[in-house]
Amino acid sequence: MTHFNRREFLWHSGGGLGGVALAWMLGQEKLLAEERPGVLGGVLHHPPKAKRVVQLYMAGAASQCDTFDYKPELIARNGQPWDPGEEVKLFQSTPGNTMASPFAWKQYGECGKWLTEIVSPLGDVVDEMAFIHSMKSKSAVHGPATFMQASGFILTGFPSVGAWVSYALGSLNDNLPTYVTLPDPRGFAPNGPKNWSAGFLPAEHQAMMIRPLAKEPIADLMPPSGSYITAASDNDGRALLERLNRRHEAARPGDSRLDARIQAYEMAARMQLSAPDVLHLNEEPQYILDMYGIDDRPVQISEQMSRAEEASYFGRNCLIARRLLERGVRFVQVWSGADNAFPRRNWDSHEDVRRDHEPLGWGFAVGAAALIKDLRQRGMLEDTIVLWTTEFGRMPCSQGSLGRDHNPFVFTNWLAGGGIQGGATYGESDEWSYMPADRDRPTYCYDVHATLLHLLGIDHERLTVRHNGIDRRLTDVHGHVIQDILA
Repeated sequence: MTHFNRREFLWHSGGGLGGVALAWMLGQEKLLAEERPGVLGGVLHHPPKAKRVVQLYMAGAASQCDTFDYKPELIARNGQPWDPGEEVKLFQSTPGNTMASPFAWKQYGECGKWLTEIVSPLGDVVDEMAFIHSMKSKSAVHGPATFMQASGFILTGFPSVGAWVSYALGSLNDNLPTYVTLPDPRGFAPNGPKNWSAGFLPAEHQAMMIRPLAKEPIADLMPPSGSYITAASDNDGRALLERLNRRHEAARPGDSRLDARIQAYEMAARMQLSAPDVLHLNEEPQYILDMYGIDDRPVQISEQMSRAEEASYFGRNCLIARRLLERGVRFVQVWSGADNAFPRRNWDSHEDVRRDHEPLGWGFAVGAAALIKDLRQRGMLEDTIVLWTTEFGRMPCSQGSLGRDHNPFVFTNWLAGGGIQGGATYGESDEWSYMPADRDRPTYCYDVHATLLHLLGIDHERLTVRHNGIDRRLTDVHGHVIQDILA
């Protein structure tokens, strides 16, 4: 016979939502902490500049030379044979002519940053942003390159950035997950949910997925409508299931998967109260909805991408990201673009840059600019890092007549917020936006990840986990903090 003390009895007999009530009462008595520290136990390696992160991920390879990396040489030699003076091997084509961006360029902000018209909404916040134009990938294939930016490795099985942050720092709010991902409403990027995996870290650190436009934004959170399940039977079933799971777990020490599942059930019960509040945007004032590009028209997912729809999709997810961050979620990931399909539904513009990049660029820029403004006006930007990335860039020459092939040799990232020097630029590409200007000193994701961890108070070389006989870390054996973009 299993014996429980008073607290355990109340938790197990109440289960689920009863457990939430117990947690609230204990919290009122200061008997249950609201924060769950990570492996560092709340003791950081140095004073942090930030405590939360939102990662904006453009799936499919956003073109740096059609958004942020201004190259007059491409304009001057538009339509002429492209010759960088060396052999060029492209992913799926032969080099076409030099191709200027189909979008007009203009300078913005006190820093005078050049942006194309499709990302011009960011002009209002460009002085908050720091650009890195010398990024390089180790793969020209979407799957491995996406893994690299998401986890620091081109192979599967490694923890994502958000999982490392969750593992190190823990939760700021027991009623919501530490790490949340918001996929593109059309589907997953290459690799699917593996992009936000916990890898070999305890499974509780993988991201929880929220799909705001789905019929069930959080899968299986609530019982199906019209089912035989009642609130009471749901609580009783969850309590019984936890007892059985704990008994099963006790016989299998060292396996974090079952404990993560038990914690997920407990979290789900608490989220039945907290999640609807996060996802319901009707309490937001109209000017906030307008700023994020959200209108009251029915949200539809059309076959052909459009500016208004992209702004609505991405803006909605950015607003939900802000609501998650302000309620204590530590790391939020927002995706633009799904896996490859025809017609295109991501940034992989092999056929037509204007067709794909115009709606996607405008949509993300509206949402990202609104997010930065909103965080700033709430006093949250000073301790929130905004990181924008993509798996690699695109070539300065044409593929066919209107598209661009993959360019793993140089692309752009940018950051804003906590501890970042606004208006800064680090690293340059060459005159074509083909290679880093200094080929001996490219910037890799290791450097960006080291910088992100540094701003969170973590030394990337000291955050390690022993796995298969190796002390693994997010930055592998590489990475340095990019001091030039720090405030």
